[in-house]
Amino acid sequence: MQGNLAVFFFEIGVLTMALPLFGDQQQIEVANTQRINFAPGGIIRVNESCGTLNVEGWDRPEVEITVLKSTQKYYEPTEREKEAARLERVRITTERPSDTELAISTTKNRGVSVDYEIRVPRNSRLEIHHGTGQVLVSDVTGDIEATAHRGDILLMLPDTAPYSIDAKTKFAGATHLRPYLMGERFTSPGASHRIYLRMTFGGITIKGVPAL
Repeated sequence: MQGNLAVFFFEIGVLTMALPLFGDQQQIEVANTQRINFAPGGIIRVNESCGTLNVEGWDRPEVEITVLKSTQKYYEPTEREKEAARLERVRITTERPSDTELAISTTKNRGVSVDYEIRVPRNSRLEIHHGTGQVLVSDVTGDIEATAHRGDILLMLPDTAPYSIDAKTKFAGATHLRPYLMGERFTSPGASHRIYLRMTFGGITIKGVPAL
């Protein structure tokens, strides 16, 4: 198990147009990156995310948040300025309630797809509240709590520590705890890390990944 985590804010914005689908119709995309110093072992809360959320542990003492916003439809040139403004109304904000807490929140607007790539110090504690879409967490060694309404939750856990796992889906999904047990709850002897997962419509998969 390893980790670190710490506040300086840096943002890059890029507006791009996807290749035409038919004639001059294009999809509009905006990408933004924020980097925030963060203290070791702190808690990171992701609130109201929706779409594809990928959280990955790394060795740097900072959180990096890259967000790609795109329109779900393709537009003619005369419509693009208006629809680009729609993307700007989808805001991803960060807040520091304390030195050991970071909240990442999304204000969503209809008709916009959002993809998140978030890198965090490995021993961060995560608290994720997701709407519709996929949640993927990999190489994070701290406690993880994740809830989602519809989609899939996939955890890739390092095989370096015992876990207490409580995972449930309500409708139309399967819960796969590998290589631990098939079922809803499992606690390894001497478990020092807590995993709590809830999905309303969808599936949950947990896999062990050998340490590098």
